[in-house]
Amino acid sequence: MSIAAVAATTLVAGAGFVPIASSDASADVYGALGAKWTRTHDGPQKYAGYTAKPDVPIRMSDGTVLRSNVIRPTDRSGKVVDTKLPTIVTMTPYTKMVSALASEVMNYPVLVPQLIDLLNGINARGTFLSGYNELVGALRGGLVNTFAYDPQLVKSGYNIVVVDVRGTGFSQGTWQVFGDRERKDTVEVVDWAKKQSWGNGKVGMSGVSYSAINQLQAAADKPGTLDAIFPVVPGADLIQDVIAPGGGVGFGFLAPWLTLVNVSKMIPNVASMLNGTFDWRWFADRVKDPLTYFDVLIEALTTQSPTSLHGTTRQLVTADSNRRRSLFTDVSKVTTPTFAIGGWNDLFTNSESRLLTGLSQLPSSQKKLIMDDGYHITSSSNFGQKGYPPRIDVLARAWYDKWLKGIDNGVDRYSSATLASEPNGWFVQGQTYPLPGHRYQRQYLSGRSSGTTRTPVAGDGSLSATEPATRATRQVKPGLSTLCSRDSAQAAVGITAMFDFCGKDSRVSEIAAQTFTSAPAKVSTSVSGTPVVHLRQRLTATDGYWHATVNVVSPDGRSTTVSMGQLMVSLRAMDTERSSYGPNGDLTDAIPKLSLSDYQKVKPGQVLDVDIPMTATQAKLRPGDRLRIDVYAFNFPKSVPLGPELWSSQLRPQYIEIDPAHPSWVNVPLSHPLR
Repeated sequence: MSIAAVAATTLVAGAGFVPIASSDASADVYGALGAKWTRTHDGPQKYAGYTAKPDVPIRMSDGTVLRSNVIRPTDRSGKVVDTKLPTIVTMTPYTKMVSALASEVMNYPVLVPQLIDLLNGINARGTFLSGYNELVGALRGGLVNTFAYDPQLVKSGYNIVVVDVRGTGFSQGTWQVFGDRERKDTVEVVDWAKKQSWGNGKVGMSGVSYSAINQLQAAADKPGTLDAIFPVVPGADLIQDVIAPGGGVGFGFLAPWLTLVNVSKMIPNVASMLNGTFDWRWFADRVKDPLTYFDVLIEALTTQSPTSLHGTTRQLVTADSNRRRSLFTDVSKVTTPTFAIGGWNDLFTNSESRLLTGLSQLPSSQKKLIMDDGYHITSSSNFGQKGYPPRIDVLARAWYDKWLKGIDNGVDRYSSATLASEPNGWFVQGQTYPLPGHRYQRQYLSGRSSGTTRTPVAGDGSLSATEPATRATRQVKPGLSTLCSRDSAQAAVGITAMFDFCGKDSRVSEIAAQTFTSAPAKVSTSVSGTPVVHLRQRLTATDGYWHATVNVVSPDGRSTTVSMGQLMVSLRAMDTERSSYGPNGDLTDAIPKLSLSDYQKVKPGQVLDVDIPMTATQAKLRPGDRLRIDVYAFNFPKSVPLGPELWSSQLRPQYIEIDPAHPSWVNVPLSHPLR
């Protein structure tokens, strides 16, 4: 999703980032180094100003011309400096024009800082609109400067090149959405930047979301070419992340996002129209493909049989197809120093949480990960304040200074993992994620009532370390209560999380859920890693769609989702090579194959086990808190069944079979056992 929309959206919407209690945070989260980096970034810079040269053409090897803005520092007279400097490249599908506008607006002296202070002065905390403050907080956390470009970074001695991705903005070609040719473009742009007379050969990359994904791609596609990357909310496995989570269609995000990019790519270069240099090939390319991927989305949602899928749609559900491979990045090939910012409620949590282990060729000094508990467009909300990490633009500057200029500023000694602990947002740090000292434990689902639900639910059951003693059957009907849920807010990139009763409390969505709740925790217990929900289940149709959440329930009854996942029963086959297993054979990180070759419907009434892949989390149960599992039969609008799956499931009720001989459980990585 575009941060282009953030500056405007921020004024009217919010997200769920819970304020940190600084007394529980490590001083190193910000610390003396953070203060030093902030002074360096915000203080006087080497050069007096900067200038932007618009629409600089960069010709690709196939003849397609991409358009870029080249931003370079100037001296006091306004002349571009002749010193050869490192270059930072950003590839964007949201048009470099928007990037330039966002940067200039956010860095307009006096007015914008006062406006941000005014907006932050509206204190909605403690109300049902408290998420407003968290969304506004993204404006001061450095996210917009990282999405666009940071004038302070330029004036400190960097060139910046912002390039419209092929088929978007003012660039020629048709939009590929991370296709093979587009990935090659990114590498060629980096090579071009290395050869420019105003550069010194050192090149890094920056950017948010789409512009973070192609950083990982370029670093993996041509290892060693890039000297530093700073991806903010990046994805590496886009099929699992957002296109087909659990085998459904990621409708809640894909539909508005495709609309945004397809509309923005049609905006013409007005200046070229006025001066007679209009690019008619640009126009012809847009006419060829005005609505990229809408045909694929429509076919995915409406086709009744998997054998009827064709073209790109079929490639997306075919393992090892070229299109499928282009949407996956093997981060184990990356040799470039990488500092990533992610979030437990981000669109790409699935990929972000695996980055530290995935970047296997990098030592801890060259790979860093911060996971906050915000959403896609609120990453870094409140960064820079006491108890939080430094602002994103501050961290980026420190990272580039270290790896592009060789300045020993200590950023390589920052903790590899800096993690917000849900539901309270207290930060913890370590050298790895998951944090050491956690062991997986089964918590079994039982039909016995927990007596903890104070609001209507589809069913109330218990959760404990003891296997159930009696049989029970729980019916789960598809419903729309997940419209008001953390999953829905995640798909909406955080906008709907402005409402506390949706983004921070699951009790509304639990109206359609079978809930299973544990006894209160006796001691403080942390969760670090990826839960897996194992269900003994039965369908009355030939397919079904399970959605589950792991929640922390406070003594006042608030139920906060800390992990979420979904799975189509017909696509239940696991990728055994990529998934992880415990010593007892239990899945500890479930990664489904999600391929047509593994599509297998069931017989109505057949009882079988499924494992639901969940998102990773760092969470904490305080004494008195309870662990809860919610189980649903639908997850609209985040994800809906693929057309053939929808026709097969007929949205019939689904059943959890609680059987002492074949129990259901959630496998949770805990610092202390729960009883």
